[in-house]
Formats: sequence, structure tokens, C-alpha cells
Amino acid sequence: MKYATCSVCIMDKSDPDISFDSQGRCSHCHRYELLKSTRLISGKERNTKLDSLIAEIKATGKGKQYDCIIGISGGVDSTYVAWLVKKFGLRPLAVHLDNGWNSELAVANIQKTLQKLDIDLYTHVIDWEEFRDLQLSFLKASTPDGEVPSDHAIFALLYKMANKYGLKHVISGTNVVTEAILPEKWGYGYFDWRYIKDVHKRFGKSKLTTYPHFSLAKLGYYVFAKKIRMVSILNYVEYEKTEAMRVLQDELDWVYYGGKHYESIYTRFYQAYVLPRKFNIDKRKAHYSNLICSGQLSKEQALELMQEPVYPENLLQEDRTYVIKKLQISEAEFETIMSAPTLTFESYNTSHSLFERAKKIVNTTRRYIG
Repeated sequence: MKYATCSVCIMDKSDPDISFDSQGRCSHCHRYELLKSTRLISGKERNTKLDSLIAEIKATGKGKQYDCIIGISGGVDSTYVAWLVKKFGLRPLAVHLDNGWNSELAVANIQKTLQKLDIDLYTHVIDWEEFRDLQLSFLKASTPDGEVPSDHAIFALLYKMANKYGLKHVISGTNVVTEAILPEKWGYGYFDWRYIKDVHKRFGKSKLTTYPHFSLAKLGYYVFAKKIRMVSILNYVEYEKTEAMRVLQDELDWVYYGGKHYESIYTRFYQAYVLPRKFNIDKRKAHYSNLICSGQLSKEQALELMQEPVYPENLLQEDRTYVIKKLQISEAEFETIMSAPTLTFESYNTSHSLFERAKKIVNTTRRYIG
């Protein structure tokens, strides 16, 4: 029997690489179970391993101004991480990338959170002309990876600041229960400097002289020489999205912004306008499917939510006008970009094969360690 949609979650053939077993369960559901078994800390081990992690962070940061680095965007995951690390008695430095697209809500959420939690903030304001040119390059590349320029710069800054302060731990908001499902061809490359360079070489006009980045060699230096560890602390706790939002609203006066990663004007426009209309990609399928797999949402609830507009049409049109103006392109140029044939990262020079080999080694190590 041939399947078009998963029998368990709501992922479908809009992911060109999806596969189904004989019961119609998709490859993403199977991958979630694998990640759950290898990366989520089980209830029996949770307290012991969490206590050990916190003690390790405190020990390696002893005598230093801070003991860890956290990223902060104003969104749910990063804000909850800020709340957690203070609850655990850590002394974080919050790092924020100002790429020119922050919504007013995101800025307010960051300010309130860090003030209430008494956390110092380092903000890197990106060179707008360089960054605009890079974002335009990715739009012209015609791949669904338009958020790579921001994501790569964020990780580069996190590693850079950890190295600057001699810290061994970067605590991120990435997690299995809400973020394990994302088709590779929907969004690849935020660690791949070779990919970014190739896209910009083909379509960019200016040099990337100040853009935060790291090569594979630099990543190896951070990880192996400096022993900087990226910690997904939400995998060590019971992370329930609705409850996390309630805590943030009650304790930090945090305000929800309407969708996953919609704290950024460009991100919400890209996910709500560009991806569905050009690539036939609705990222809500992946987000809701992840919540189905983690037991935080039923399939019926997810299908009902999918009937709602991805974003109010009038606001989408406002964002469209704003983005075109801010990127300094014409309506005609934007429509040319939107109508160009779609491609994937496979059309460009990447380090994909190297990363795949590295993943296999890491995953084998995880299973060996248990």
C-alpha cells in the first residue's frame, strides 16, 4: 500500500525524502523514537544526570564572571532556558543577535526576562548591508533555507563568546520534544560555512567582512581543542510547551507572538509567506507532528490547527511590503525570486557528506555509551 500522509503524525509527501513502513508510520516518527532513546534523559536518570551537569557547569565556571553562555531571542525555548538556568543557580551571560528583524514583542520579552532574572546581556548588532546582501543571496538561491544566515551567525556568536570568557558550556534551547522533526530539504546548512560561502559567491554583491561565522576547522577548534560543549538542557527536564509558556507569562510577563519563531519579522514572513507559496512547505506540519510524537498534541487537534490561517492575511501583506522595502528590492524583483524554479542545497557546494559522517560517529558513540 502506498501512503501519502503518515498514519501517526501529519507529515506528508511535501517532504520529498519521507518514507513509510507497512503500517503507514513515517520516517520522521521513527527518527523521533531514535532521538528520544538516545538524547532524552529518562525519568529514572533525570535528576542524577541533571545534578551532575549543573555541578560540572558550576565547577568549570568557578572564579569566572560567568559559568555558561545562553542564547536569547525572546521566544519560548530560549526564554525558558534563561528561567531554568537561574532556577538551577547558574550565572549565565545571555547573547543576542540583532539582525535587524526583531519584532517589538521580542525586544520587550528579552528586556523583561533579563531584568527580572538579573542576567547580563551581550548584543551583537550585525552589519546590515552585509547581512541584507546575504539574505538576498539565499532568496535568489531559490532553496528553502532562508534562515541559514541568521542561524549560522547565532551559533558563531555563542561559540565565540564562550571562548572569549573561557567557558565550557553553551546552553541552547534546542530539544527533542518540540524540534526533532524537520525534513533536511526544508532547512539545511546552519553549520555549513562552505554552503553559505558558495551561495553568497554566486549571488552576493558585497564581501562578508564582519559577518559572524565559523569554518569546519574553527568548529573543530571550539569543540575539541577548547572543549566547548553545546548543551540541550531542555532534554534533561520535563519540557511541556504549554506549561512552559504559562510559567513565562506568570513569572516574567512574557507575551506570546503567534507562532514558532515568529518573534522575528523576517522569520514569520519567510515561514508564513515564502515557504508555502514558493516551496509548498508549511512548517507547522513538522512542528505539530513533533508535538504529536511527544504526546503534547493529538493528531485530531493538529489537523484542526492546520485549518487555521498560517498567519492573518492582512498582516502577511503588511510584512510583505515591509520586507521588500527593507531588503531594498522592487516588487518585480521579489516576484522574479518567488517565481524562479525551486532548488535544494544539493545544487550548491556544501560539506554535507562530512557532516553526515560526523553524525554517524556521534550517534554510534551515544548508543555505545548508552
